[in-house]
Amino acid sequence: MNFRARHGIRDLGVGVGFRPKHARDVIDRGGSPDVEWFEIVSENYMVPGGRPMDDLAKLHERYTVIPHGVCLSIGAVEKLDDDYLARLGKLVRALDAPYFTDHLCFCKASGLDLHDLLPIPYTKEALEHVAARIRYVQNAIERPFAIENVSSYLSYRSSQMPEWEFLAELAERADCGILFDVNNVYVSAFNHGFDAETYVDAIPAERVVQIHLAGHTDKGSYLLDTHSDHVKDDVWALYERAMRRTGAVSTLVEWDEKIPAWDVLAKEASLARAHRDAATGGPR
Repeated sequence: MNFRARHGIRDLGVGVGFRPKHARDVIDRGGSPDVEWFEIVSENYMVPGGRPMDDLAKLHERYTVIPHGVCLSIGAVEKLDDDYLARLGKLVRALDAPYFTDHLCFCKASGLDLHDLLPIPYTKEALEHVAARIRYVQNAIERPFAIENVSSYLSYRSSQMPEWEFLAELAERADCGILFDVNNVYVSAFNHGFDAETYVDAIPAERVVQIHLAGHTDKGSYLLDTHSDHVKDDVWALYERAMRRTGAVSTLVEWDEKIPAWDVLAKEASLARAHRDAATGGPR
């Protein structure tokens, strides 16, 4: 039985990241029929009280909300932060989230928070290290966990396998899900010179619980994952390729910089639905 079926993870449809700029549009003015669920940055809501928590409670009354973390630092060598995990677990349970997510990266080293999602070397040693940490996190939270591939701008001479092989093997060893970011695949493929379609075709489709879409910025010699624009045509094509492999799975449009008006973001979600339908043969 595949990962989604085993954990009862259903297709949520098309969602967007919930941002304070859109809180009133969504909570007070009813949102949009094109947006069926929301993702939040976990760390923004691992706090007691305040307007953000009030808004989250109201959002949760109407929508499924998935916590997406940026500070777990699953690829670091430092001991995992049990206080952080306790607060994360409290949030996941409060939302009754079907799963929670974070990134395949490290963002802490030597006691410092680096404020970035940095790639790890793709070695057998790293594979064992990260798989054990994912199992620890998943057991601590007691909900399914999905790991996201990050965009990257450097690679390691010590790597022993391509990223897609590492991610696929990691998900199997840790028995976790995959949050598959096709924009990150496209960005990294351009930056490192590998074939994006090869990456898409190598991912274990039955472990993909969610797909991310976003816009990037072309810097000429490299692409920068800025989440500041519309999804590019080549990324839409890659998304459809992924969706043909996975079947209809929850899809999330990220837009975190130069955040547009709500109606612009809702239209991007509507476009995502059109691409989903094209890939899967119709609406859910």
